[in-house]
Amino acid sequence: MQLIDTHQHLWDLQRFPYSWCAGIPVLNRSFVLADYVAASANTEISKTIFMECDVDEPHALDEARHIQALADANSSIAGIVASGRPERDGFRAHLEALATLPKLRGVRRVLHTQPDALSGDSRFVENLRLLPEFGLTFDLCLLARQLSVGLDLVQKLPEVTFILDHCGVPDVKSRAFDPWRNDIRMLAAQPNVICKISGLVAYADAQWTTADLEPWFNHVIACFGWDRVVWGGDWPVCTLGAPLSRWVETTHALTRHASDDQRAKLYHLNAERIYRV
Repeated sequence: MQLIDTHQHLWDLQRFPYSWCAGIPVLNRSFVLADYVAASANTEISKTIFMECDVDEPHALDEARHIQALADANSSIAGIVASGRPERDGFRAHLEALATLPKLRGVRRVLHTQPDALSGDSRFVENLRLLPEFGLTFDLCLLARQLSVGLDLVQKLPEVTFILDHCGVPDVKSRAFDPWRNDIRMLAAQPNVICKISGLVAYADAQWTTADLEPWFNHVIACFGWDRVVWGGDWPVCTLGAPLSRWVETTHALTRHASDDQRAKLYHLNAERIYRV
């Protein structure tokens, strides 16, 4: 069964600066499309959604334009979630520039590196209110301790579709189920929130097993159901915990009791609907 990878990172340090990479030596190098093709070989991944890589702010538009050029030459890149700063006065102008890109599907502002108060700022909220006008979603990238902050944001903006990245970044290694467990339940009660099944391997112990990931996966499915989940590889960040191919294999193991229809929704049908690919 085909997979749509809704969380594909690509960055070229020779082209744009990614200052955050300096703090993670194993990721402090370029990861380009040829590397992804090699990493995803012999998997069922057929299409991808490029996910912005927290490029240094002045280069946000250029990163998106570069990926659009890659997508023009490589049909496997089916959509782009671009970087944006909703806290800035110029956010509408940024959206208007991004809107010229045919494969633009959404925007993300990484929040887990920012003060919790950022997403509650009135300018941030009002700028996100522009997204439906442009037909765009917003990817929520939060730490588990920030999920209540995310809940406040999505409740203020019921007209915006939010995709919660990485199952809300749970502390899988320490098995810290609470308060993550209840926060996920509260977010799932908001009909404008989708959950992305991704990232779990990066937050697990180095010797993780499928059984270690299963409770987190099962809780997300129990809360969001099969109609409001998408799958993401989170490459190359996933390599902190496993190669992309192992995460694909683990996904098959985690869904072994699901029906073909349920697996199809997680693997590609929901992504086709939500990201319009």
